[in-house]
Amino acid sequence: MKNTIPQKILIVGGGTAGWMAAALLQAVWAKLGVQISLIESPDVPIIGVGEGSTPLLRRFFSILNISEEEWMPACNATYKAGIRFAGWSSHAGYEQYFHPFFSAVDRPAVQVFFNDCDQRRNAGSAHIHPDNYFLAAQLANNQLSPVAITSEQAPSLEYGYHFDSGLLGAFLRKHVVGLGLTHIADHVVQVKQAEDGSIASICSQANGELQADLYIDCTGFSGLLITQALGEKALPFKENLFNDSAMAVQTPLPENVAIPSETLSAALSAGWAWKIPLANRFGNGYVYSSAFISRDKAEQEFRDYLGIGGQDVAIKHLNMPVGRIQNHWKKNCLAIGLSQGFIEPLEATALMTTQATIENFINCIHHVSQVTDAVKDRFNFHVNQMIEGIRDYIVSHYCVNSRTDTDYWSACREDTKRSTELEELLGAWDKGSSLIELLMKQGARQNYYPESWYCLLAGNGRFKNAMSVAPVVPVAPVLPFVPRAPTYAAENFNHLKHHFTDHRKYLARIYGRVL
Repeated sequence: MKNTIPQKILIVGGGTAGWMAAALLQAVWAKLGVQISLIESPDVPIIGVGEGSTPLLRRFFSILNISEEEWMPACNATYKAGIRFAGWSSHAGYEQYFHPFFSAVDRPAVQVFFNDCDQRRNAGSAHIHPDNYFLAAQLANNQLSPVAITSEQAPSLEYGYHFDSGLLGAFLRKHVVGLGLTHIADHVVQVKQAEDGSIASICSQANGELQADLYIDCTGFSGLLITQALGEKALPFKENLFNDSAMAVQTPLPENVAIPSETLSAALSAGWAWKIPLANRFGNGYVYSSAFISRDKAEQEFRDYLGIGGQDVAIKHLNMPVGRIQNHWKKNCLAIGLSQGFIEPLEATALMTTQATIENFINCIHHVSQVTDAVKDRFNFHVNQMIEGIRDYIVSHYCVNSRTDTDYWSACREDTKRSTELEELLGAWDKGSSLIELLMKQGARQNYYPESWYCLLAGNGRFKNAMSVAPVVPVAPVLPFVPRAPTYAAENFNHLKHHFTDHRKYLARIYGRVL
């Protein structure tokens, strides 16, 4: 066994992050004799509102050798072709757009899309909209599953998932405990430190003192180990992202109606609302800035938006500290999940960040002969590059908005602090210079493909003769995007649609029962 691999690992905290860490470490290192334990308080509830993923989660389950037929029914999971953004732009024809997950089948469309956008950026006048190019947008428009039902010459698409995060954590717990991981349901009462400042042991209420070579902090926003014990300070992103609060509620999913294969992110007066379809219900939330709207007014707006204004339905309220810590791997402690930082869930990046951090840690351990401070510094640098790249992409949604109906949206556009890298990207787009070359130059900082940046900027109508801020168009019920003329995506869809089926019907195959 490589001597850099820790022989005893103690994960402190459960939740989705804790059990994801446990599952990946168990899958990779348990066969090498590494002892992995997880301690979690039986009384601390999980936040449990993050219900969307990126395609990276497919790799997670592949590593665990767990099929969709096994985990999806246990978590009321559905498929996700991408995210529809509604009401972020007031430019005519750009009131909504779809951000798809990109696949090999899109390669011809991507080049056409890039060329059309580049011509439009350089003073063209054609109506260029991303929904007219990508197959996933057409699938979502028609409530189809992004998974092909045929085997002969069927396109393979990238996709994510929607799921009940509480059920996902419970599923992973059952899985890894069944494989031999030690699960301790107990309260942590003290964190003891050694003379060099590292963690010496964890003292628990019923199980006494617990020792390990590596301690993984999955205690959420409290950061029991990394922040409270080791003193790592948080670096807030409040100047970049104004939203600091959220609320969530579940609403029924009517029977015998189509189940969407997309997340909806609709702009409201002081933030945005998500709508996520599960197999048994919708998950809904409102992410907003308390500096621009009170909690009571935000809740009333949210209730009115959902059509539950007069109903006795409890709304769950959350504080949302946005930012990151500087060092995710400090001494003998690794922070995972909310303890390492949080960026609002606009692009469903929380589990992606968690998974990527764990995978990068494992890869780092396997490629060094000795764990030194320099090794940790490189690891922390790359994790921070990833987080700040995600932050920049999220910030860009706000600073390219064209709404003028509330002070919030004007402030997001005019007062948001932007990194140098983001300023360069927006400047390159506006000047008509090569965005792709700049993205390549920025390198590891960029987590999003050029296709995503083009979809975001074109989808908001950020073109020269549409740059003036127009009066806002009120958010109406979201309807499928209807192309004005036959489009590349429509033609591709007509050619390939026989490979796909209704989302609800495909889920019934996975679940083994009628939904």
